[in-house]
Amino acid sequence: MKEGKLGFIVCVIWLLFMCGSSFGRFVVEKNSLRVTSPDNLKDTYECAIGNFGVPQYGGTLTGFVRYPKTNQKACQTFDSSFKSEVAGGLPLFVLLDRGECYFTLKAWNAQKAGAAAILVADDRPEPLITMDMPEEENAHVDYLQNISIPSALISMSLGDAIKKALTKGDMVNIKLDWTEALPHPDERVEYEFWTNSNDECGAKCDSQIEFVKNFKGAAQILERKGYTQFTPHYITWYCPEAFTLSKQCKSQCINHGRYCAPDPEQDFSKGYDGKDVVVQNLRQACFYKVANETGKPWLWWDYVTDFSIRCPMKDKKYTKECADEVIKSLGVDLKKIDECVGDTDANVDNPVLKAEQEAQIGKGSRGDVTILPTLVINNRQYRGKLGKQAVLKAICSGFEETTEPALCLSDEIETNECLDNNGGCWMDKAANITACRDTFRGRVCECPIVQGVKFVGDGYKHCEASGALRCEVNNGGCWKSTQQGRTYSACIDDHTKGCKCPPGFKGDGVNSCEDIDECKDKTACQCPQCKCKNTWGSYECSCGGNLLYMREHDTCISKDGKSEVSWGFVWVIILGLAVAGAAGYAFYKYRIRTYMDSEIRAIMAQYMPLDNQAEVEVHGLHGNV
Repeated sequence: MKEGKLGFIVCVIWLLFMCGSSFGRFVVEKNSLRVTSPDNLKDTYECAIGNFGVPQYGGTLTGFVRYPKTNQKACQTFDSSFKSEVAGGLPLFVLLDRGECYFTLKAWNAQKAGAAAILVADDRPEPLITMDMPEEENAHVDYLQNISIPSALISMSLGDAIKKALTKGDMVNIKLDWTEALPHPDERVEYEFWTNSNDECGAKCDSQIEFVKNFKGAAQILERKGYTQFTPHYITWYCPEAFTLSKQCKSQCINHGRYCAPDPEQDFSKGYDGKDVVVQNLRQACFYKVANETGKPWLWWDYVTDFSIRCPMKDKKYTKECADEVIKSLGVDLKKIDECVGDTDANVDNPVLKAEQEAQIGKGSRGDVTILPTLVINNRQYRGKLGKQAVLKAICSGFEETTEPALCLSDEIETNECLDNNGGCWMDKAANITACRDTFRGRVCECPIVQGVKFVGDGYKHCEASGALRCEVNNGGCWKSTQQGRTYSACIDDHTKGCKCPPGFKGDGVNSCEDIDECKDKTACQCPQCKCKNTWGSYECSCGGNLLYMREHDTCISKDGKSEVSWGFVWVIILGLAVAGAAGYAFYKYRIRTYMDSEIRAIMAQYMPLDNQAEVEVHGLHGNV
C-alpha cells in the first residue's frame, strides 16, 4: 500500500511539473540511414537512435539487411548464428519487428547471434520515438551494459519496403551515418551530465557510479586543457501545493515542497528519504559552483567519485559530516559551499535548485531532460550506453574537424584512415612525410608543417617545402647526390620554393640532375696548351710542360711567372709599340712647332707692327675723319 501511494505521488508530481512547463517537449535524436541498393529503394531516410548500445557517433557503418524467418521480434534467443550468412565480409544488420518485449532484449539477442546492428521496424504509422531501456523493477537488466551494437528505429513504411525487397530476392545494402548526429561547430565541446547522488536505485545507479569513476580521468584531461566545458546538473520535482504538508512530500522534498526526489528505497519507513537525496544533490551542485569559481571545475569528478566510495547509503554514511570530510580533503572552501546550500527548511527559493529546474526544460534544438542519467553534448541529447568509450566517442564527434585533441585519435576511439593507402593523400615515402591528417570523422589531405618548414600544394598530388630552412627538410624535395666525396644539391635556401640544378649539371632539379661534360661541349679549357678532363659536376684543366693553368683567364703561364706566348704574338706587340711611338713623336713635333711659332710672333710684335696691326690703325684713322 505504501509503495502504491509513493508511485501515485511521484506520478502526480512529475505530471504537474511537465504540464506546468508549457514549452517542454521530448526530442527524438536521429541519424541518417541511406539505402544504397536495390535501385527502387535508393534514398536517405531518418531513423531514431536507441538509448542503449553504442551508436557510432562521428562515424558510419555499412552492411546488408537480413530479416529472420522466425523469431522476427527477437524476444527469444536465436537458434543459430547470423555470421554464416555474412556476404563478402560486410556487417550484418538484422531487421526486427517492434512489440512483445523490450527493445534492449531484441538488441541483446541479435548481438549474441552475430548482428552488427539492429533495425526495428515500427508497428504503427507514427512519428519516430526513442527506444529506451526498461524502467520496471522486475526487468532483467544484467545484460544492459553489455549491449555494444547500435540500434535504430525505422518507420513502418520503410520496414515494409525492405521486407518486400528481401522477399523478391534483392540484396538490401544500408549505410548508417552518425557523422552529423551531434553538432560540431568549433574547437570546444560543451556538455552537461544530468546525474544523481542516489546510490540505491539499482542497476542504473550502479552503472552511473561506475561511469563517473571510469570517465573521470578523460574528463579532467579535456577540462584542464580547455577542450571542453563541462557542467553537472540534477533533476528535481516540486510538490503540488495541496500536498506540501503530506508525509510523502515532507519526506521527499526540501524548502516546503519546492524541490523533491523519490525515496531511494521507495519505502518511507526505512533508510534514507528523498529529501536526503535532494540535499546531497544540492551539495554536489554547490561544490561544482565553488570549484568553478576558483578555476578548478574538474574537481567535481574527484568529489563525486570519492563521495560514492566513502559515503555510501548502505554503510549509513550518506550524511553531511561525511560529505564535509571529502570536501576538506580536496581543499575546497567548505564555508562557501554551506552558504550556497543555505537553509533547506526555509520556505524560500534556493537559487541553485531553481536554476536546475529551469534548465530541465528543453530550449532550441534540445528537448526536456526526463531520463536519469542523461548527457547533453553541444545542446543535443546523447543516446546510447553510459560507458567511457561510448561517451568519449560522442564527445569527440562534437569537435570541429582537425581540432580534436589527441585523446580522440587513440586506437580505442577511432579508426585511422591514413593507415589505408595513406588516405589517398600525397606522401614522400623516402622522407616519411605525408599530407594525410587523421581526424575523428576520417581524414583531410593538407600539406604538413615539418620542423617549422611549411609545405605548400594541393595535398593530394603535390606538396613542396617553402620558405627559409626548407632545404633542411628532405632537401626541399629537390635532387641531391653524393659521389667521389662531393655532394651537390638542387635546393637553394634563399629561394622560397622550386629546385634548380647547380652549375655543372642539367635537369629538372627534382627527379634528376645530370653532369654536363664541359670538355665535350667545348665550354672550358680552350687555350692551345690546355688539356681538358671531365669530372662529376665540374672539369679539370691542365697545361703541358712547365706551365700552370689559370682558370679565370683560361690560359697557361710558366711556373716562373713569364708567359709562354708565340713569336707571332711578340711581333704583334713590337709592331704595336713602334706604331704607338711614331704617332707619339709626330704629335710631339706638331705641338712643339705650334708652340714655338706663337712665342716668336709674340716677341716680334713688341718691336715692329705686324701687317694686321697696321691695317687696323689705318682703318681707325679713316674712321676719325
